[in-house]
Amino acid sequence: MEKRGPAIVSHSSTPDREAAMNSPTEMLEAEHRVIARIVGITPLLAERLEEGGVIKPDILQGIVEFMRIYADKCHHGKEEDLLFPALGEKGVPMQGCPIGALVADHVSGRSLVRRLAESAEAYVRNEPEAYEGLIGSLRGIADLYPGHIWKEDYLLFPMTNKVLNPDELDALYSEFEKVDLRIGHDSLERLARLAGDLERQFG
Repeated sequence: MEKRGPAIVSHSSTPDREAAMNSPTEMLEAEHRVIARIVGITPLLAERLEEGGVIKPDILQGIVEFMRIYADKCHHGKEEDLLFPALGEKGVPMQGCPIGALVADHVSGRSLVRRLAESAEAYVRNEPEAYEGLIGSLRGIADLYPGHIWKEDYLLFPMTNKVLNPDELDALYSEFEKVDLRIGHDSLERLARLAGDLERQFG
């Protein structure tokens, strides 16, 4: 089911962010739809490498930048720095499921992206071991994120909307907007366009 995201957020150059509700969870859901575009092509890129194909280094570097800035600094940052503490103040445990498990996923994702970045650099240098690192990290991202997104969309966000009252949700949304502003709307829009472009190219 397609989720609606807030129109106010500047990285609304993608259809997923063209709705009108100022909801922090819908903002995060809309970001999931953008992240899923990159995640969806990672197994296809891995398959291309397994079959002896070539991938332009700038594509790999673009995926690394997207995952580090859009997925981690923007999206995960909103969750770890703002959403999770807000839930903790309402008595939601920080350990276990869902928050502890989600933080562990974030840590795993950072490790995979780090390996992808290192392997992409080795790939540019034509180092043979780069292929194993690229394929492993791309497959790892493809394996990790669909389940992670499901846990947030269907466990974390419904819980958030029940635990936080309307004023708290409004305040959280305002803080999320500040995150976008600090990162830069132009950067987020560019990365969202990159996700759409790569999905059309490889999807």
